[in-house]
Amino acid sequence: MTRARLFEETALGMQSYLLAAPIPKDAIHHSAVWTVHVPAHDDSSGLLLVKWLEEVLFMDEVEEKWLVDSAVKIQEHEKALHLEAQVRWVESNCIEKEVEIKAVTRQDLVVTEIDYGETLHSPWSEVPTFEGPGWYSDVVFDI
Repeated sequence: MTRARLFEETALGMQSYLLAAPIPKDAIHHSAVWTVHVPAHDDSSGLLLVKWLEEVLFMDEVEEKWLVDSAVKIQEHEKALHLEAQVRWVESNCIEKEVEIKAVTRQDLVVTEIDYGETLHSPWSEVPTFEGPGWYSDVVFDI
């Protein structure tokens, strides 16, 4: 899994956690480009993931655009990390939500690349063991 794919899957995982029912089949899909960036930092990937998830929440809560799926591209520059996402969204008022996320926290945040042959064991029994190569994230939400 690439870092960009990790960001796509983490956002979809967050969205699925919020849903009480599937997205209605008759919901009209729209497309757009959503972007976020963070300054260069020791944990730029972690900061960028938090910012991306916050953007997805903002688009739902303020702009009333529910993320359905995305294709993420991440570019590293000397002074910043940029994320550009081609997204499909539906109007949030057609979504039935079960819970509300108040914030994406940096507490216990993990965004890391796992090397070939390296194995990551999760502390949670429902999460399978992950063998590299690929990217892994663990995010805590304030609900």
